[in-house]
Amino acid sequence: MSERRQQPRQHGGPRGMMAGDKAKNFKGTVAKLIRYLKPYYVQILFILIFAVGSTVFSIIGPKILGSATTKLAEGLVAKYTNTGGIDFDAIKKILLTLLAIYVASAVFNYLQGWIMAGVTQSVTYHLREEISQKINRLPLKYFDKQTHGEVLSRVTNDVDTVSQSLNQAVHQVFTSVISILGILYMMLSISWKLTLMALIVVPLSGMAAAFVVSHSQKYFKAQQATLGNVNGHIEEMYGGHIVMKAFNGEERSISEFNELNQKLYESAWKAQFISGTMQPITSFIGNLGYVGCCVLGGYLAVHEGLAIGDIQAFISYVRNFNQPITQTAQIMNVLQSTAAAAERVFEFLEEAEEVPDDPNPLSIRDENGALKLKGNVTFEDVRFGYDPDNIIIHQFNAYIRYGSTVAIVGPTGAGKTTMVKLLMRFYDLNGGHIYVDGKDITRLKRHDLRDAFGMVLQDAWLHSGTIMDNIRYGRTDATDEEVIAAADAAYVDHFIRTLEDGYQTVINEESTNISQGQKQLLTIARAFLSNPKILILDEATSSVDTRTEVLIQKGMENLMKGRTSFIIAHRLSTIRNADMILVMDHGDIVEIGTHQELLDKNGFYAQLYNSQFEEAAA
Repeated sequence: MSERRQQPRQHGGPRGMMAGDKAKNFKGTVAKLIRYLKPYYVQILFILIFAVGSTVFSIIGPKILGSATTKLAEGLVAKYTNTGGIDFDAIKKILLTLLAIYVASAVFNYLQGWIMAGVTQSVTYHLREEISQKINRLPLKYFDKQTHGEVLSRVTNDVDTVSQSLNQAVHQVFTSVISILGILYMMLSISWKLTLMALIVVPLSGMAAAFVVSHSQKYFKAQQATLGNVNGHIEEMYGGHIVMKAFNGEERSISEFNELNQKLYESAWKAQFISGTMQPITSFIGNLGYVGCCVLGGYLAVHEGLAIGDIQAFISYVRNFNQPITQTAQIMNVLQSTAAAAERVFEFLEEAEEVPDDPNPLSIRDENGALKLKGNVTFEDVRFGYDPDNIIIHQFNAYIRYGSTVAIVGPTGAGKTTMVKLLMRFYDLNGGHIYVDGKDITRLKRHDLRDAFGMVLQDAWLHSGTIMDNIRYGRTDATDEEVIAAADAAYVDHFIRTLEDGYQTVINEESTNISQGQKQLLTIARAFLSNPKILILDEATSSVDTRTEVLIQKGMENLMKGRTSFIIAHRLSTIRNADMILVMDHGDIVEIGTHQELLDKNGFYAQLYNSQFEEAAA
């Protein structure tokens, strides 16, 4: 068992921003986002130019179309009064002009959409790249405080929210404002009386929209929260379905799912129903204004000589006037979500726990870039605790000569696995020093330090891909022949060749199409391929049968020749031939010696060793 503290798992799957979530510092986050967009200012300028052009052309369209209607009406009147006829040439020119304007509007709209898509995807790409780099620079203690879902949510949901919102908001903010001002100007140019009639209903629409949004918001938030719980429950049951079935947990699982599903149903239908009423309510109010404009327009046409084409154009403007107002209200909500998502992303990127490499690191490579290490390891007064107030390793001291095989034994919780994590600088010490070939590991680049190690952990990890790719993970530039040689040295080549697709067999996402012991053998082959200077085996044979364990031990003996090797083992029979055995208890080394020396002392190690045989005999 690993001694690393396990954090309690939070119920519920990863979730991003919920509808209605707001940034703690809206202005500050927007300012950061604007600064982040600085490399794209030129593209954004063209986006705005094209958006303005498209909007302006679409606004003047109805006015021009109205002049065509006026010409047609005047021609009909002249024809019936025998004073002239319809001027089709003039109408043709107006319609061709109108066609050109609408084509130009469509082209501008297409161009701004194309450029905007490029900008948002580029921003998304760089945000994810920076988050990925940040993850690699953060110490593991940061992830002890965060659930995996929380971190993944920032990489996926929050970045996607920023991307999608930017794509909508940047040009819509300007087009909506320009549309409102432009339409208002065109309406005033036709008739201030009609404009006043149209504006009467605007506050009513705004109040209705605000009322609907305020009442639907809480249900949207409840919907997202419950959806996260449903996803989390399904993920847990799917991942542990064998255990769930073994303990007859089907009914409990279904009961819990039904309860969560019912909550999701209740919040979802309320959210969708209430938000769905916005369109018919605002449309009804808008139609009232539309009817009023029609009646007043008829009156003005008869008594004040308002042109029929102007009435037609005005009615078109009235129908289009509410749309940008509604869009503006929606955009403000979108901007809140954007700022909230961006704030979470920037908080992660600005996380202060990052521990950088030494600005003037010591080199452990030769002029060709190869590692130049022997493998001497020194622990000097090492103190460490996952919580600084709860130190679990006290004054640890040891010197390991290169090429030695060192076994670390002790009961669960003694600090065995913690020691190797400190050695690879997964965690920084609370006190003391660790040296590799006399160099303090804090003065080395993490990449160089970890390149010197090969690890086989008790939790065999394989990624989704072929067996060849998983073994090659130990050294990405290895040839197929080198991969096969490593597999052969780990006594896994024969098993691989019995598979239908051999080395090209695809391991599924959960690695359930091969056994736990076979997974362990593949990770051992991966360690062979990496050809490390220092080898760490953390319960490397804990998941294999006795016959396979014997084969692995033979392969390990060849692998460990000339290398410093740390073996963490609970089965003490596997480390009899170790050059040194460090016996740990409660974070301290209580005994040091060879297997026989420690048995002769008849101390703590002897008790551990004999207890295993007593359990086996029982």
